[in-house]
Amino acid sequence: MILFPAIDLKDGECVRLIHGDMAQATVFNTNPAAQASAFEAQGFDYLHVVDLDGAFAGKPMNARAVEAIIAAVKMRVQLGGGIRDLRTIEGWLGKGISRVIIGTAAVKDPELVREAARLHPGRIAVGVDARDGLVAVEGWAKVSQISAVELGKRFEDAGVSAIIYTDIARDGVLKGLNIEATLALAEALTIPVIASGGLASLDDIRRLLQPDCARLAGAISGRALYDGRLDPAEALDLIRRAKEGLRA
Repeated sequence: MILFPAIDLKDGECVRLIHGDMAQATVFNTNPAAQASAFEAQGFDYLHVVDLDGAFAGKPMNARAVEAIIAAVKMRVQLGGGIRDLRTIEGWLGKGISRVIIGTAAVKDPELVREAARLHPGRIAVGVDARDGLVAVEGWAKVSQISAVELGKRFEDAGVSAIIYTDIARDGVLKGLNIEATLALAEALTIPVIASGGLASLDDIRRLLQPDCARLAGAISGRALYDGRLDPAEALDLIRRAKEGLRA
């Protein structure tokens, strides 16, 4: 299991939102590149970045901050937010992003996902952000009539590398991951699923390391890392020891 620290970008700064509400943004670091470097120094090897402004605008809005992050770290970086055409996808992959996350366009332009996954195997993920089981788009401002499972199944044969599933009701409020819904999605798909939204403590890490969660590819942590509720060293050590136990 991979634990991804999250950097959400708004106006060039690292913020955390509550339920995806841009009006409820807390700034945790004004220097995203420095924050990325700090995560790398703590031992993380894969970073999750979201251009929040881009998700609303439909195009990259924090490119300078993202480029600074890429230049500052050696770890892999996956990026979502405002990525809605092949030119943008290939632009970011060419700049060093390891994997791009397609959200809104996965609902509105599924052929884009298929074409991108065909051209760039292993480097395309789909963001499935759900409110009451239905997929939200355009920075979570609108809710579609498509269920999370239905959207995931559309890409079963497309070569998508991962589904990043976020329960919007849990996002930013530290109530714990929605394991039940995340596992239901993972069990319905063959595509690896990454859990997001609500990870609050080491108890969530322990839960993710239980046998029934073995099918999950990882989880994303944001606010809990920033406010100290989740100790990076302890979390990564738990994961490392679990992996060693599996190999033993």
